[in-house]
Amino acid sequence: MIYTCTITPSIDYTVYLAAFENGKLNRSEEVYYYPGGKGINVSRVLNRLGVKSKALGFTGGFTGSYIEEFLQKEGVDTDFIETSEITRINIKIKADKETELNGPGPKLTEQQLLVLTNKVKGMKTGDWFILAGSLPISISDSYFLDLAEICRENGVHFVLDTSGQALKKLTKVPCFLIKPNLEELGELFDTEITTIKDAHHYARRILENGIKHVIVSMGGDGALLVTKDLSLRAKAPTGLVINTVGSGDSLVSGFIASYSKDENPEKAFRYGVASGSATAFRSDLCDQQGVEVLLEQVEITPI
Repeated sequence: MIYTCTITPSIDYTVYLAAFENGKLNRSEEVYYYPGGKGINVSRVLNRLGVKSKALGFTGGFTGSYIEEFLQKEGVDTDFIETSEITRINIKIKADKETELNGPGPKLTEQQLLVLTNKVKGMKTGDWFILAGSLPISISDSYFLDLAEICRENGVHFVLDTSGQALKKLTKVPCFLIKPNLEELGELFDTEITTIKDAHHYARRILENGIKHVIVSMGGDGALLVTKDLSLRAKAPTGLVINTVGSGDSLVSGFIASYSKDENPEKAFRYGVASGSATAFRSDLCDQQGVEVLLEQVEITPI
């Protein structure tokens, strides 16, 4: 089983309008209400690619109920832990410039965190645990390190997609896969990365900590895959970029969807990059047909 975990999910209220005027009444042209959070996005894309997963995390109130109902209608299994707080709403204003207003994440109790720990302890050898999205500073880094250690001991594939100090701390433990972008990769080593050569160099350094696969996402410039035996660059397909939100999550989903079937990292890398691009070329997350169309357009070369 593939489990995704979003510690701070949200409802993403996305508003489209021609222009946004601060301090005045603005009337939107289109609005969308999507469940937000990187782990949730991974589960939604996996479902669209024909791969079952179960979404974990913390939800509460009417917004939490909306997220759960939305996912279940799409066919995504859920096992959220209930909190007393209302799950946050993030506002995304799409106009001549993009503006975002993100709500605060929940304050979680030790008992609620223990429930998640026990769910991870119950995972079996060969399962996947994908920890994705922001990790609140109110939760000790040692908590997430413990989750990673539980996965290692039980033979569970631990996948990490976060940023900031949490990413720096958690890259010290063995992971199956991490997916930093160029900026996040630079932050890990307190440097600025501007070339493919540098990105490859620092990605290889991460492997020294026992991480098996490093994917460096580079937006329109594609991505890198670095493992003990492989160093590959993928050039992304060309197309009209409509929405980049969820592209990185789709890359992770595509990689895991393919790898969980064939255990072929190069094939999975191609499928992941096609998935990320397919999401960027539409207003919502990608679907299987859109990914299949782009597969042959992904150009992969050794570094």
